[in-house]
Parts: sequence; C-alpha cells; structure tokens
Amino acid sequence: MAAPPVNPLPIAYQAWTSLAVPDWLNKGDNTWQMVAATLVGIQSMPGLVILYGSIVKKKWAVNSAFMALYAFAAVLICWVTWAYKMSFGEKLLPFWGKAGPALGQKFLIKQAGLPATVHYHHDGSLETAEIEPFYPMATMVWFQGVFAAISVILLAGSVLARMSFKAWMMFVPLWLTFSYTIGAFSLWGGGFLFQWGVMDYSGGYVIHLSSGIAGFTAAYWVGPRSKRDRERFPPNNVLLTLAGAGLLWLGWAGFNGGDPYSANTDSSMAVLNTNICAATSLLVWTWLDVIFFKKPSVIGAVQGMITGLVCITPGAGLVQGWAAIIMGVLSGSVPWYTMMVLGKKLTIFQKVDDTLAVFHTHAVAGLLGGVLTGLFAEPTLSTLFLPVTNSKGGIYGGPGGVQILKQIVGGLFIIGWNIVATSIICVFLSYIVPLRMTEEELLIGDDAVHGEEAYALWGDGEKLSLYNDDTTHHGVLASSGATQVV
Repeated sequence: MAAPPVNPLPIAYQAWTSLAVPDWLNKGDNTWQMVAATLVGIQSMPGLVILYGSIVKKKWAVNSAFMALYAFAAVLICWVTWAYKMSFGEKLLPFWGKAGPALGQKFLIKQAGLPATVHYHHDGSLETAEIEPFYPMATMVWFQGVFAAISVILLAGSVLARMSFKAWMMFVPLWLTFSYTIGAFSLWGGGFLFQWGVMDYSGGYVIHLSSGIAGFTAAYWVGPRSKRDRERFPPNNVLLTLAGAGLLWLGWAGFNGGDPYSANTDSSMAVLNTNICAATSLLVWTWLDVIFFKKPSVIGAVQGMITGLVCITPGAGLVQGWAAIIMGVLSGSVPWYTMMVLGKKLTIFQKVDDTLAVFHTHAVAGLLGGVLTGLFAEPTLSTLFLPVTNSKGGIYGGPGGVQILKQIVGGLFIIGWNIVATSIICVFLSYIVPLRMTEEELLIGDDAVHGEEAYALWGDGEKLSLYNDDTTHHGVLASSGATQVV
C-alpha cells in the first residue's frame, strides 16, 4: 500500500487547516495589512486627537480633540454602510463607484478584490488583472476605512476653534460621500485617473491634497476665529503636541507601507523612503527658522515633519532613496515659503482663517509630492506597483515626460472637485444650522460648547480668576517661536 504523499510545507503554512484558512490566504500579508491599518488608525486616534487638543489655545482643547474623535467614529460607520463600495466597488461612473453596504459575511470573508482596477491595452487585450490581495475583504475594508477617517480629521484642522459642532456632525458624512469617494475611486478604485496612469502611491492626492483644499474652502465658508484668538493662539501643551506628532510620524509606516497591499519588497522601500523624507524635511524647516527668525521652533519642526511625510506619500514606493532626500529638501522649503512668506503677504491667506495651516502642510506638500513623483518615479519600482506598464518618471526619458503632465492634471481634478463639492456642502448646511459658533461660545470656548474643560486650574473644576489664557501673566509676554502657525 502506497504511503500518502508528504506535504513539504509545515502545517502552519498549509491551507485548510481550518475553515478560516482558505488556500488563497497569506497569513503574513493579512497580518501586516491589519497592523498597517491599525497604525493608520492610531495616527488619528489618539495621534491627531492628542495633537489637535494640545496645539490649540487652552480654551479649545476639548472641542478640537473631540472633532477628531467624532469624525473617526462617524466615518467608519458611513464607510461600511455605503462609502466603501463607492470608492472601491463596481464602476457607476468614470469617477464614482456604486454605493452599497460592506457588512455581510459573504462579502467580507471572500478574497479581497478591487473589481474596477482591471486594465487593458489599447487593442483590448488584458494588461493588468484585477487587484486581488491574499487576504479577506474585511481586512481591505478596515484598511481603506482608516484612510478615509484621517482625511476628514486632517480637514478639521482648518476650521478648529469656531466651527459649530452640530454643523461638523452633518459635514462629515456629506464630505465623505460627495468628495472623498470621488478622489478615492478615480485614483485608486479603478476610475479614469487610475486607468490613465496618474501615480498616487498612498494618498498624496486622495487624502492630503483633497483635505488641504477642502479644509481651506470650508474655512472660507465657516468664517474666521474670534479676533482675539486670531491675534493670540498659543499651544496649550507643546510636549503633548510632540507626542501626537510622534504617533503621526511612526504611524506613517502603516500609511505608506500598507499600500502595496502586501508585505513585499516595495512595502519596505516605501517605509524607508517615508522616514528619509520626513527627517530631511524636518531638518530643512528648522534650519530655515534659525536662518531667518534666529530661533528653532518646535511647532515649526512638527510642520516640517508633516510636510515631509505628505510629500513622499504619492511616491513612497516609486522613488529611490536619493530622490526621497531631494523631496525632503523641497517639502521642507516650499511649504515653509508659502506659509511664512506668501501667507503673510497674500490677501487670500489673511482673509481665510486656516487654523492649522492645513493648506500649506497638506495641499501644497501633497501637490508638490505628486509632481515630483512624476519626475522621479523609477521604472523598476513602478513596475512593482502600478497597473499601467512602462510607467516612469520624467528624468528617465521616453514617455516619462508625459507622466508629469498626468500628475498635474490629476492634481487639478482633485483641487477643482474639492472646491466645488465642499462649497456646495457648506452652503447647503448653512440653511440648516449655523456653520460658525455664536459670539458667546467663541469667547468662552469648551465650557460653553461642551460643558467641559481640559484643565482644572484651581481645585476640582474651579477656575483661577486672577487671569485667563487671553491675557499676559503678570506682565510676562507669551513666548513666540519662529514658526507661528496657530
């Protein structure tokens, strides 16, 4: 009697060891994707919750942190109810997917797939098959959901310290539905920009450019902070700001490292490039502060870190390490210039009160990164990730020059759509609820809006009335760092 065939794989690597281990499941990929998704979630909560709650004036700490926390929860429910399939499902329009729930077990435990991402040659033959990672749809839905959530939270940075919380509660699902899903499907889910070959590795356009433009647009419609807050808006806890920034930086390993949808060599390249660019950008921003303002600013260093992370995002796994350094130099200097020079000269930046300068740190840096990706995308690395074969950056010759044009067009589409969609949403909401808080709420802050305060300055919930955070303390002026954003 013949002996049964011996499976050369250890049992831990075999399929069908249980009903929950189908033959298409790669446990390593699934593990990394869930960890990467959770890292991105940590960037928002507690990362941006802490950062927002500490970088603003003391009287707005609770409100700012709560806006981020609320958005994270609201987006995830909207995401699984209808928005995931609008971003990554079957095509409805060249820029939009068909809405539908992602809640049933038949959908969630099958192998992940992005159906609209099939790409064909001009003659109709198959060029790139549907994207089918080796893990279940539940992992994909969770991973993409935390990206959607952080997009809305980044947008919130533009309207902190004056947007009505009730208006924010309505704004979140509307912007997710009519703005974010458009960019996500167009560039990632198989829409027209994806099929055309516009490069956005991990959200330089889908997330950062859109949140920066939408935030600036929303800030215009909501109106400015109170005059007193615009004149003096010191962070209430710089050390906690650094803690939030640290979670944001290290969480970016999941942000960019998870987008190959696999624990592969391209994922490793993306994580390394992310850290190279962020470090370079932080150093350059700090040097510029010292050279021009004679002081190294901690808040400025955080802004430089963020612009570096944003700039590398559209090309994290597509460019070489030396290109990541160049991108870091530019991301530490170009947004610095738009914020510190143009931001003080141009009327529009004086009129529109962008609380955390999200336009500069995300819109400018995101568009800059997208264009630089079109310049530096390395052909071999591009083949590891992109659906359109023979894609490469402008410096590599041939059709590479066209890639820069594609990047510019893709960026302009995201900019235009977000200006229009965000404006319509804000105008619509203004007929239902005031977008801006009342003057009394603007004067008092958290206690008036939420009945809660971040710090009990005297006793248990009692206020020390000798002075408040709107006055100088016994004649001592507040410190003034080089980069004064908030």
